[in-house]
Amino acid sequence: MDRFDQYRVFLQVAEMGSFIKAAHALGLPRASVSAAVQGLEAQVGTRLLHRTTRQVRLSADGAQLLERLRPLLAEVEDIDQLFQAGQRQASGRLNVDMPSRIARRLVAPALPALLRRHPRLQLSLGSSDRTIDLVQQGVDCAVRFGVLADSSLVVRPLGRIALVNCASPAYLREHGEPRDPADLRRGHLAVGYASPRTGRDLPWEFLEADGSAHETEVATRVSVNNAESYIACCLAGLGLIQIPRFDVQHLLDTGQLLEVMPDWRPAGMPVSLLYPHRRQRSQRLAVFLEWFRALMQPHLQG
Repeated sequence: MDRFDQYRVFLQVAEMGSFIKAAHALGLPRASVSAAVQGLEAQVGTRLLHRTTRQVRLSADGAQLLERLRPLLAEVEDIDQLFQAGQRQASGRLNVDMPSRIARRLVAPALPALLRRHPRLQLSLGSSDRTIDLVQQGVDCAVRFGVLADSSLVVRPLGRIALVNCASPAYLREHGEPRDPADLRRGHLAVGYASPRTGRDLPWEFLEADGSAHETEVATRVSVNNAESYIACCLAGLGLIQIPRFDVQHLLDTGQLLEVMPDWRPAGMPVSLLYPHRRQRSQRLAVFLEWFRALMQPHLQG
């Protein structure tokens, strides 16, 4: 086993806190995993893991090494897969977790073409916005919106999803149309959207000419914590919303919602792909990552 393989094994053991679980995830005998870590410790001349009968935890030197290894191995994984996604057929089951709105609006309609190209590929789609343990729950890849907390996962930012300011015709008849952010503070209402991390309503943000984001306070009477309720409240005339365009394009096309303040773009919403470190990333994951990147591209801010 070469040094990079030892690094991968050490990272897997450190993240899972168990030699047995790491061996299962890597498809290696437990003895090989133990020998790889011991060999790495001998090479670097220090103990990286403290082992007891109940747990495995990082030493101070091990924690320092792990912090340096994560970005390095993520880059190596990308290089390994650089030319492979389009060259081989993907097969087997891939477990993916993503917000239901992306699954419903973007992924499901595009899946038939992907599955025709890879007839032996099977997908299991879970839909959630909550924080889950990808390794423990057997999830191969997750799609997440917003700023992410620090994680041991590989994070691949895709860009920022384009957002739009929306109102219902009924709201505009009652309150008039806002022309700029200053107008919002003069009698207008927004539907609040509670952050899944803090529980507080997310601020309204607009991009300045120099690209910097500027927050604006908007009064609210109703707050929600999911996209479906957010859109429903806007349709009911309860306030303005800022939302990814793909979520409401069908409503804009039919006139059920109207775009307002088109010259004042909302700050885009970060979207990222997350997946656990692996000794070798599977072909089916490589195929899905490249396919999803291409799928999202038209919906990102330029």
